[in-house]
Amino acid sequence: MENTRAFWGALLFILIIVGANFVMYGIARGAAKSNQKGFLETISKSLNTSNQKKDNSMAELRQKMEELEKGKKEDSGESE
Repeated sequence: MENTRAFWGALLFILIIVGANFVMYGIARGAAKSNQKGFLETISKSLNTSNQKKDNSMAELRQKMEELEKGKKEDSGESE
């Protein structure tokens, strides 16, 4: 009795794993074929956009800091 339960449990586990692999394969294949480009090009493009967003936010922060420093220098120059 327990052997059949173990067998069906193992079979169900294997089917779940195989099914999940097919789903992930389909997702990866769809993402690679969406722009008619290679898989590595799609991945590199997606990674570069996140870096560009980070660089843009850092540039904006730098600009704000420079504006604040200029404002401080102007304020200190007027008070003397």
